[in-house]
Amino acid sequence: MALLVLIFSIFITLSLSPMITSQKLHPLDPLTMSEITLVQTIVKKAYPTTTTTTTTTSHNNLTFHYVGLDEPEKRTVLKWQSRPKTVRIPRRALVHARYNKQTLELIVDLSTRSLVSQQVHVGHGYPVYSFDEQTKASDLPMSYKPFIESIKKRGLNMSHVVCSTLSVGWFGEDEKGMSPREIKVQCFYTEKTTNLYLRPIEGITMVVDLDNIKIVDYQDRIRVPVPKAEGTEYQMSKQRPPFGPRLSAVASESPNGPGFKLDGHTIKWANWGFHVGFDSRVGPVISLASIYDIEKHKYRRVLYRGYVSEMFVPYMDPTEEVYFRTYFDCGEDGFGQSAVSLEPLADCPHNAVFMDAYYADENGNPVQISNAFCIFEQHAGHIMWRHTESGLHEGEVREVRQDVSLVVRMVSTVGNYDYINDWEFKPSGSIKVGVGLTGVLATKGVPHTHVDQIKEDLYGALLAENTIATHHDHFLNYYLDLDVDGQENSFVKTDLVTKRVSDHSSPRKSYWTITKKTAKTELEARLNVGLRPSEFAVVNPNIKTKVGNEIGYRLMPGSATIPLLTSDDYPQIRAPFTNYNIWVTPYNKSEKWAGGKFVSQSRGEDNLAIWSLRNRKIENKDIVLWYTIGFHHVPTQEEYPVMPTLTGGFELRPTNFFERNPVLKSQQPAPSVEPSSPVTAATPEERNVRDIEPGSPVSNSPDVTVSVTNEQLAHII
Repeated sequence: MALLVLIFSIFITLSLSPMITSQKLHPLDPLTMSEITLVQTIVKKAYPTTTTTTTTTSHNNLTFHYVGLDEPEKRTVLKWQSRPKTVRIPRRALVHARYNKQTLELIVDLSTRSLVSQQVHVGHGYPVYSFDEQTKASDLPMSYKPFIESIKKRGLNMSHVVCSTLSVGWFGEDEKGMSPREIKVQCFYTEKTTNLYLRPIEGITMVVDLDNIKIVDYQDRIRVPVPKAEGTEYQMSKQRPPFGPRLSAVASESPNGPGFKLDGHTIKWANWGFHVGFDSRVGPVISLASIYDIEKHKYRRVLYRGYVSEMFVPYMDPTEEVYFRTYFDCGEDGFGQSAVSLEPLADCPHNAVFMDAYYADENGNPVQISNAFCIFEQHAGHIMWRHTESGLHEGEVREVRQDVSLVVRMVSTVGNYDYINDWEFKPSGSIKVGVGLTGVLATKGVPHTHVDQIKEDLYGALLAENTIATHHDHFLNYYLDLDVDGQENSFVKTDLVTKRVSDHSSPRKSYWTITKKTAKTELEARLNVGLRPSEFAVVNPNIKTKVGNEIGYRLMPGSATIPLLTSDDYPQIRAPFTNYNIWVTPYNKSEKWAGGKFVSQSRGEDNLAIWSLRNRKIENKDIVLWYTIGFHHVPTQEEYPVMPTLTGGFELRPTNFFERNPVLKSQQPAPSVEPSSPVTAATPEERNVRDIEPGSPVSNSPDVTVSVTNEQLAHII
């Protein structure tokens, strides 16, 4: 009976595949639930878990670690963009899997239901961890006798013990051979708190062989007090008086429904059109962002593709229990599969529209993340532009326009940290990219209860009795394939240079001016920001404004952060993309993740820095800007027991892209209420609800009915 059910399931999946690969899908749409199931079926057929011969039956282990869209070549997507009815693009999936202790890299063609490429990875490094194997590894200590004995010796109750996994990194071991695929396990004590990360059980380290799911190394080295539960709880329901300030609630109401239109993953808002995708490794992907120019009467492309390509989080404690904590949150844990469901009215405002996302679990089954994205118009009281002129004969003139922007948001929880990812589009042409860090600090237990007792370097800050929060960094590298009015672009660095007035032509002694330099090769473009006053832009040297300026988009950096680890330290060897804030490479479909393709236990042999050593030409070419932002984090008591959000980011701002202010003629929205009058929620009839109800989830299934078709928007994105 079970066999019949399996056969029927495969038949249904295969019979539906023409529908799955329908041209209703945008070529950059993430894989749907049905497509992930079809990938699973095709791969399992090619790599069976049971092989039977005339004499033996062997059992093979197959696990899925990454299943994502095999992104078509850019030229193919752009051809489809201009002729969506006639250009057909095969839907293909990229799969990283483990089969009999080997790493497979597969390309699956969903249209022909076949494997078009099969490679065995023979170098160092392993694919993204699956949640399933991490759960299995975390459960092992609960039945491991040496661990149970260690817990008893500490006087702790096993019923309050939970464990979590930590990546092992690479520190020079097995220089010439392959390291076994491993993960470490740390345990915590949850009695009287849900904040497990603030009650670590110190001194115990365990290493798990992931291919065999067994503990292969166990140490119980030291014993220190487990930090107290008092003051660690963050749940509101468990708080006791006195309470903090009561904050006023403000609802963002859209009387006529959302100000944007959504067709599948394609968004049109104000003067912007773009595509929102999802990837289980990197999370949100913004593609084909174009802005309408009212002077030229057309949409002009700005950003072909943008996303967080890697995040590196090294901790600054060299002791046995902590030294290996040097995380790559995209390449090891999967920034996308770590996305969490967003809470309406808390993570996102009242006027938000939500979208789901899907990834494949260890067995290849699709997993749904409900409300993985929210999209909303942001009315934050900002001013788009204004001016008051009082020197006129006719009296004072005052003009002001309120600013409204569109935000695409996703939150990823990777271990103890929650990361808020925002892509904000502004009518002025700017794209603001933001990241917020919140969650719980990583801590370790110590015997100290006061800073006066500390006589040695504990590599962190004492935030509570017996609790040290370790110093650490966060580096995020963004992949930004800017196509400023076309693919042929250049990278220009503009220095602000002080000049002295030496010829007595002016009472002034000095002034500053600018000097520009166009980077011709990759190595010329490697830069750290903040070392001197400079500006950085991607320009199109083939198109100029009426007065002769090259059109471009400027990178407006956030705070400048560079690594403080030595270049020969193993974590830094694995993450050399943090050595510079700016890198520029020629477009290459295969170069998409700054940390390399297989990051877990990698050795720095495949990454952005290695690719750039070829020093390829980048002037007037199809180029990619890679930008790394960072935070050096010295913890403070205000970040205990849960951390208020710390924000950072950057802006991509038009620079001579338009002939004049593109929002000069922006129309001020009529106020829905009089100033100081009470705000009341409108009824559905009053709101005249249009295509999408604010706050409602939107499926990414191709069967969803929407008001705008891909064909109508094909000239936009």
